[in-house]
Amino acid sequence: MSTVKNVMEVFKVLEKSNCRLCGEKTCMAFAGAVFKGTRRIAECPRLSPEMVAAFASGGEESVDELQRELEKMKAAVVALSFDEAAARIGGEASGDLLRFKILGKPFAIRKDGTFVTDLHVLPWVIVPVLHYVLNCRGQALSGSWVSYRELPGGKEKYALFQRRGEEVLRQLADNYPDFFDDVLHMFDGKEVEQHFQADISVVLRPLPLLPVMICYRKAEEGMASSLNVFFDDSAGDNLGADVLFSLVTGIVRMLEKLAVHHGF
Repeated sequence: MSTVKNVMEVFKVLEKSNCRLCGEKTCMAFAGAVFKGTRRIAECPRLSPEMVAAFASGGEESVDELQRELEKMKAAVVALSFDEAAARIGGEASGDLLRFKILGKPFAIRKDGTFVTDLHVLPWVIVPVLHYVLNCRGQALSGSWVSYRELPGGKEKYALFQRRGEEVLRQLADNYPDFFDDVLHMFDGKEVEQHFQADISVVLRPLPLLPVMICYRKAEEGMASSLNVFFDDSAGDNLGADVLFSLVTGIVRMLEKLAVHHGF
């Protein structure tokens, strides 16, 4: 990591929610530990992978570069034909708005680059969403489910996807008995026929052409619980493994935050 000049350089990129999930009492205390070298910036569960990578590669300046890159992506989105984009991504063009749903919740982009949504707009939302709007090829869903490691480019990052995505979801499902019921209710999910020897199979739709299936097997005597995430095999063409990683791990952080603050 590049040399950090002071504590405030670290603190500036944090969420400043004092969630304590990192084990420190405040975000400022965590920033101080990162500055001293006793903690790593990646240990903040609130930072998107993009923000972590940007900070690790160049400190505050690289985070600023990421923000500038996001502005370029927003400008590219508003330069699109909203009619063409809507047909390609499974959305709807309505006047100066490009409308679609994120996890069942209404979301829209205005022609001036601003957003219309009730969601808390964080980098983990905006980065993959803008990639989706710009790069989704409109590939029709196949109905065939595959694991992350089976997607092009997914094998190399599967261990990290498993640790930051599937394992955290498994712990949430283990610790919160009503986890799946609440997820279905809050995010317009659907319980489907059991797949892959799971006790519970739930489908969420983070983006219109991107269904995600979560399969959970409860713990039994002598056997720990397990949880796996699957994608329609069109996801590799429509979004790509790297963006899917950011999207899913971001959703996981959001669910973790809900669990901590509201206990589902």
